[in-house]
Amino acid sequence: MKKSISDHNFYINSEDEDAEEERDYNNDEEVEVEADGNDSDNSSNYSNVNRQESRPGSFNPSWPQSYRQSMDLYSSPNITFLGTPLSRISNSFISSSLTRRHTPEILPSLSKPLLPSLEDEHHPPHRRSSHTLLPPIPSRKSSFQKIVEVSHELPASRRSSFSQAVLNGMNVLCGVGILSTPYAVKEGGWFGLSILLIFAVLSFYTGILLRYCLDSQPGLETYPDIGQAAFGTYGRFTISIVLYLELYACCVEYIILESDNLSSLFPNAHLSVGGYELDSHHLFALLTTLAILPTVWLRDLSVLSYISAFGVLASILVVLCLFWAGFVDKLDFHSRGSSLNLSTLPVAIGLYGYCYSGHAVFPNIYTSMEKPSQYSAVLLTSFCICTVMYASVAVMGYMMFGESTLSQFTLNMPQNLVSSKVAVWTTVVNPLTKYALTMTPVALALEELIPSNQLKSHVYAICIRTALVISTLLVALSIPFFGLVMALIGSLLTMLVTLIFPCACFLRILGQKVSRFQVAVCIFIIIVGVVSAVFGSYSALSQIIENLS
Repeated sequence: MKKSISDHNFYINSEDEDAEEERDYNNDEEVEVEADGNDSDNSSNYSNVNRQESRPGSFNPSWPQSYRQSMDLYSSPNITFLGTPLSRISNSFISSSLTRRHTPEILPSLSKPLLPSLEDEHHPPHRRSSHTLLPPIPSRKSSFQKIVEVSHELPASRRSSFSQAVLNGMNVLCGVGILSTPYAVKEGGWFGLSILLIFAVLSFYTGILLRYCLDSQPGLETYPDIGQAAFGTYGRFTISIVLYLELYACCVEYIILESDNLSSLFPNAHLSVGGYELDSHHLFALLTTLAILPTVWLRDLSVLSYISAFGVLASILVVLCLFWAGFVDKLDFHSRGSSLNLSTLPVAIGLYGYCYSGHAVFPNIYTSMEKPSQYSAVLLTSFCICTVMYASVAVMGYMMFGESTLSQFTLNMPQNLVSSKVAVWTTVVNPLTKYALTMTPVALALEELIPSNQLKSHVYAICIRTALVISTLLVALSIPFFGLVMALIGSLLTMLVTLIFPCACFLRILGQKVSRFQVAVCIFIIIVGVVSAVFGSYSALSQIIENLS
């Protein structure tokens, strides 16, 4: 373990230096253990280290190795970047990730096999943390002292305060799902709104479970790490693939969103190309793709990161525009509505589930906090604020538009109102800045699969990113149903990431240490997740097929 911690924090230049630092660390560790001998938590951690490291396949970082870094960029506000300064992460994604592959900053082990060999299984290598993907730490001595005290502690420059962590949590939770909450009330009825609150409670609880999983063994920092600790290499692969599919599907939603809202602004726009007539939806989907494509080629995403960090403010602005239209512009209210729609309730389940799809980044938020003990309070604050916003928009939107509510309430707002124009243009601009950051984790993961002898050419990275963008356009044009696609994502992928996987990993990792009540709660949540996934996915797919035919 001592060797693995050294590898975790520093880039060792020679074997002599490595040996010298390990001797220093041994001495430091003896002093720390003697001084903290009465600390039951620390002593229990270090007494179990050898047992934890001997687990087969435990924490031999295989694919994806870029997850931690890419998730930090994807989710964090411009103030914090999950505690990481921009100057540390704004390197070229296309050139640096592929040409500087012998530095510890990005993808240090791409040439390693993705699956451990049989020899590796019998003799597991030293555990390495996901922080090897982050820039090296200047001070080696101080970091040795820090890591003994707190296993998840980062250098001071990469720590986030309580308020910054709350902003990170809100930025992850409060996304485009807020546009469809009125439509979810229409599909499920007023009583269906209770599902939003149920998912909020269950998702908060599973977010806490992720923390227990992270604390169970040293070095766990990301969701794929938890999957590997619970179910080995294949658990890591499965969770990673589901997470990347969710991100990819979100990019598809962005294109549909852009096409719908721009078409509402310019309904008569059309273009004839080579005998083919492009209506407003197809035209704006194509133009959006052309506008987005250069952003995924950017060698420095820091500018987009700054802009997209205002996602929370953009969501708040859109909500304020909705309330302004209702109370100031005096739009008519439809006080009546359906109490419960059993036939379309599964679609509402998927839409409500999509609202709480932030678990992929919760481990990053936790491991980046200055005071990890405040994680529960951060999560509770973020969930409460976002749930209040979701519920208020759902009630307000459905009362205003009734049974005519569309999949995005911005499409229902009268175009002659200033508040409507502000809401629509805010909705249009925000995804343009987030698309590249959302697609980057998927692209980096695919780039890891490039043979090592081809890594020095960034042409492969450009081709991968271009193919991903074009494929999202084709999917968006094939299934241009924003609400139904969101319901499918929320029913299938989000239920796995938010409800099923956290409980399964928690029971697998800590099954011998949890109470019967906790086991019963986890089993109940898994059942809820499975039932919601089955019925929600079936209903969404059925309606998609029906609309296509």
